[in-house]
Amino acid sequence: MTRVPAPLLALAAMVSVQLGAATAKTRFDEVGSVGAATLRLVIGAVVLVLVVRPRVRHWTRAQWTAAVLLGLALGGMNVLIYVAFASIPIGVAVTIEFLGPLALSLVHTRRWRDVTWAALALAGVVLLGVGPSAVTAVGGVLAAIAAAACWAGYIVMNRRVGAAIPGVDGLAVSMVVAMLVSLPFGLSTAAEGVVADPALLLVFGGVAVLSSVLPYALEMSALRRMPTRVFGVLQSLGPAIAALAGLVILREALSTLEVVALACVTAASVGVTLTARRRRGSGPTDTPSDA
Repeated sequence: MTRVPAPLLALAAMVSVQLGAATAKTRFDEVGSVGAATLRLVIGAVVLVLVVRPRVRHWTRAQWTAAVLLGLALGGMNVLIYVAFASIPIGVAVTIEFLGPLALSLVHTRRWRDVTWAALALAGVVLLGVGPSAVTAVGGVLAAIAAAACWAGYIVMNRRVGAAIPGVDGLAVSMVVAMLVSLPFGLSTAAEGVVADPALLLVFGGVAVLSSVLPYALEMSALRRMPTRVFGVLQSLGPAIAALAGLVILREALSTLEVVALACVTAASVGVTLTARRRRGSGPTDTPSDA
């Protein structure tokens, strides 16, 4: 893997995440959207705990609090975005969800120049608001907005967990918490689907690998060999990659307005990242892939 250029690894991670999401959506009729999120989180949590084997015996209350809050954000983000996927195209849902980390970046800016990026992102929101997906599926749009808020919370708490807990033990525990968040809402439909077709465990095992395990490994390898600011710019391609995955796997074509909105949000994200580069030099970028 060390011979593969780092930017390609980062792009591969994003492609993997969106392929996993699109694959999961093909099974919504069998397990429901929340059931699909539950299966992904359960399998992902089990795999991560078995691999990491987190050592939590001597954790402090502050460490447990940080890990639990991260898990709540992670669980909410996953469940809500899958709810959004059920009624609006994946490309639209991820574009709306991406407003979470983008808004978080803009909140921390102090330059008038950044108003331009905020206005561009707002234009994207307005265009999505008058697009066909928003008009016909308000609930899906609201779920994506809630997922965006959870993503912003995930970023904030991920920083705290990274500072408070060494290694990836905190992430493993947070995945278990995220799994527990989803179980009351998706366990019954997930169980019914698996009982009717046990092969779904293999399908969602693949989804968990594509959406969680593989992207994490690829991103970790990429970040060792590339500046985090470059990684942040590449992350801005997330909505476009999601739209492409939706088109190829699910035949979800976006309207012209939705494509323009996607371009506005992507451009705003790139602009914020590049502005931050000039402001902070090589400071860290805190925009992860969609977990």
